[in-house]
Amino acid sequence: MGSEQPTANALEVRDLTRAFGMRKALDGVSFDLPGQAFLSVFGPNGAGKTTLVKVLTTLLNPTSGTAKVLGFDVVSDAVEMRNHIGLISHNPLLYPDLTAEENLLFFAEMYGIEEPHVRVAELLDAVELDHRKLDLTRTFSRGMLQRLSIARALLHRPEVIFLDEPYSGLDPHAMDILDGLIAAVRDKHTFVMISHDLDKGLELCSHALILAKGRVVLFEPREAIDEAVFRDTYRATVGLGVA
Repeated sequence: MGSEQPTANALEVRDLTRAFGMRKALDGVSFDLPGQAFLSVFGPNGAGKTTLVKVLTTLLNPTSGTAKVLGFDVVSDAVEMRNHIGLISHNPLLYPDLTAEENLLFFAEMYGIEEPHVRVAELLDAVELDHRKLDLTRTFSRGMLQRLSIARALLHRPEVIFLDEPYSGLDPHAMDILDGLIAAVRDKHTFVMISHDLDKGLELCSHALILAKGRVVLFEPREAIDEAVFRDTYRATVGLGVA
């Protein structure tokens, strides 16, 4: 079983491999990420970025190797671990025939959140959707759905937050809202973000990871990164993608 005691590292990944038939989406990935860090994951299409996040969030089992999040093994401790992580992805994971408020209350009940109406109201206000709380989410724009999915992911105050291209589909105002939410909780949480935007990813991160063909090309703390070298390294991986 995973440890329930705090660990120095939020993530511990060892020789992680995930194969789909003969193709290895992840091929021996290893790294440690300290608690309260912000990891930006870069790489070309087909590099294994989303597969990595799916394994770390228990949506996929690894083929071999191990991964721990907050000391919890992603396979053997998956159920318990899900109470400590949040995921914001391309799929908003919302029910279209429920209102915004009903969606969040449903997830709040799943997580056993105390005073769920208070927490839901707080987050609807934070993502500036309180005025649409009684509207069915199938009437929402892509940007509004993404904002509501951010509120869903933050409901239970997860220690580790995974973001798979979270700025995709957001208008500039919604991007500002997400920036503000990240800044407000940054010092209390660990973040793992997939991004194709080098500028944004480097602006936010404390650590950066470049993947190509499922392998780690670079993993460095932000202060050790020479931006010119980093950008050259990233550009060199683009031709390695499986677009």
